[in-house]
Amino acid sequence: MKRVIPIGILGAVAMAGVLAATGHLPLEQWLEQAAWQKAQAESSPIEAPPPAANVVKVAPDDFVETVMVTGTLVPREEILVAPEVEGLRVLEVLVEEGDRVERGQVLARLVHTTIDAQLAQNAALIAKAEASIAQARSTITQAEASLKEAHNALERATELRRSGNVSESVFDQREAAARTAEAILVAARDGLKVAEAEKKHLEAQRRELEWRRSKTEVRAPASGLVSSKNVRVGALATGVGGAMFKIIAHGEIELDAEVPEAQLARVKAGQPAFVTIPGIGEVTGKVRLVSPEIDKATRLGRVRISLQSDESLRIGGFGRGTVVTANGRGLALPASAVLYGPDGPTVQVVVDRRVRTRPVKIGLRTGGKVEIVEGLEEGEAVIARSGTFLRDGDEVRPVFAPTTTVSEVR
Repeated sequence: MKRVIPIGILGAVAMAGVLAATGHLPLEQWLEQAAWQKAQAESSPIEAPPPAANVVKVAPDDFVETVMVTGTLVPREEILVAPEVEGLRVLEVLVEEGDRVERGQVLARLVHTTIDAQLAQNAALIAKAEASIAQARSTITQAEASLKEAHNALERATELRRSGNVSESVFDQREAAARTAEAILVAARDGLKVAEAEKKHLEAQRRELEWRRSKTEVRAPASGLVSSKNVRVGALATGVGGAMFKIIAHGEIELDAEVPEAQLARVKAGQPAFVTIPGIGEVTGKVRLVSPEIDKATRLGRVRISLQSDESLRIGGFGRGTVVTANGRGLALPASAVLYGPDGPTVQVVVDRRVRTRPVKIGLRTGGKVEIVEGLEEGEAVIARSGTFLRDGDEVRPVFAPTTTVSEVR
């Protein structure tokens, strides 16, 4: 322990020495006075105070752990609308980019004059096939009557042949007539089948033509927002080289974000997110999808965040936000108070003005705070900044900043 002699005593001793040297004070008296002053100094020593140390009390606080993400606004589901009937010219375009459309709404109309002519020609062919069917049925009726008459004649000739009243030549003629009538009936029936098949073929062609006619109106397959239009009046409708229209299904836009590999494991589907869009502000959202793949070159994973519906959102825009991966309430300390070593995290607790190093277990981290799960109790005083020159067992004078909170200590 260091002893400090007051400045006043040292000054008195020095003054006595000066007086003795100049002859104003006898040497014996000067020595006696110096001894008395020395005894006074030894009887009432003044110790140096311990060093001051900034401390903070362990107190409960709220924690919100987040992960930073950045990315581009993209449609959740993009629908490509192409003409189902190609080779027809565009007659009319009814929507523009940015328009909201409903399912089944007409987006464009194509020229259908050629198809109408084909439908008229098909109708005439079907009418002709129906006439052929009617004619074939009449032929069948006539052939059935002729066959019946030939069979009756053959039966009579057979009876007369047994009695010898008809010659063999007459019998042969009637037998041949019966066979001919049978062949005519078979041919008539086959003709009916051909006519009916032709009608079915023409009816199938008509259904195809009617379908093609209905597809001259290009309709929206789902409700949504028209994001792109690649068609002009007079151009040939074709799906080669791109779709006529692109529709954002239901107008749903999300953030296609990138997350560092080390933090990707903390992101789960369903977690809330807050995305800031330049010129728009903050938009709330929710994690919809976490990609199972990490890019080999960038070591980044991809996350899809569905955003709250907002007409001001534009695909292709930039977005930066945070995903809330965990939250809770627990004992808090500033991150600067925790020292990380080979044996794990430790803190320096002040107990009875003495420094005590204590291992702790940490939980959530947010901003400049860490959650202390084990190792400390509420109200304990901890050195605010770890890694100082204080050692275990050192005496300190704790200093609490009156307005300092855990979240303010950095």
